[in-house]
Amino acid sequence: MVSRQPGSGGHNGPVHEGSGRDAAELHEGNGSEAAKLGWPGVSVVMPVLNEERHLRAAVRGVLDQRYPGELELIMAIGPCADATRQIAERLVAADPRLTIVDNPAGRTPHALNLAVESARHDILVRVDGHGELGDRYIERAVELLAETGASNVGGVMEALGKTPFEEAVAYVYTSPYGLGGAAFHSGDVPAGPAETVFLGVFQRADLIAVGGFDETMHRAQDWELNYRLRQSGRLVYFSPDLRVTYRPRSTLKALARQMYATGTWRREVVKRHPDTASPRYLAPPVAVVGIAAGTLGGLLGRLAGSRLLSVGLLAPLGYAAFVLYITATAPRSLSPVARRWLPVVLAATHLCWGSGFIVGRR
Repeated sequence: MVSRQPGSGGHNGPVHEGSGRDAAELHEGNGSEAAKLGWPGVSVVMPVLNEERHLRAAVRGVLDQRYPGELELIMAIGPCADATRQIAERLVAADPRLTIVDNPAGRTPHALNLAVESARHDILVRVDGHGELGDRYIERAVELLAETGASNVGGVMEALGKTPFEEAVAYVYTSPYGLGGAAFHSGDVPAGPAETVFLGVFQRADLIAVGGFDETMHRAQDWELNYRLRQSGRLVYFSPDLRVTYRPRSTLKALARQMYATGTWRREVVKRHPDTASPRYLAPPVAVVGIAAGTLGGLLGRLAGSRLLSVGLLAPLGYAAFVLYITATAPRSLSPVARRWLPVVLAATHLCWGSGFIVGRR
């Protein structure tokens, strides 16, 4: 059983096993024959909450892997406000490799720990309800675990949007001027040891040894877990061979809320592990403070007739010029509508992330 932080809830929902049409047509090569060939069994763990738009594609991305060993997919579903639960139950009824566990807390780390508890196999593949695995993702990840001796292997988060707004958000995720400073955002670094990776494929014994996912970390739990793995002397390994399609937020409000919460929890990581602070994480809050102070000082300078204070207006003007430069130099592959959204998306990403970091958890 995966350990939890004091006070966290336990597994309190039944596991619903699906039945239905013959699953052989969906997982050729699985079972005892695959075991003879040396491919270990794999348990895919998927936290799910309000994912009616993307859940079918996420599940299909797992089943279409045609992994040559045994495979199961465990969906840990929280209290949903849409049709996610009904969609999941229909999927379970169609394939015996799919199961559901209840996640009353509705939080991602709780969902992951509950799914891990229910898992039957020693290799754990983390997938989100709005992500789609690339070709041979699981097979290649299992090979990398064996080749490197790593405790966790992961790869590139390929953000892809369907609407112009989502297209702009996807670009900001991969741009070094947005969120693209980490290897798993850009994918333009060679394979090797890494600070963290996107999602991850774990050795179950190592995951349990370091205490599983910290249920007090409602966000950034992946980064925090990888920190503990590395601190224990275990290897976290990045490979650009592993790619997952990520579907970004579809509205400005949803993006702003996501970035604010991400900044808040990144502050929590730095608070718990001060050695993890870096210029990349500190740049957004510094920008927020500089813009706010410069704007306030500049306005006061205009009112008081002070040229010195009026210089503060250079801060917001400089940031605006920076955003417009990034927009102007964005690749031509961006659609015209996505390009028009880009300044707004950049500002929301930087300023909401930085504001969340400054405020921190309350």
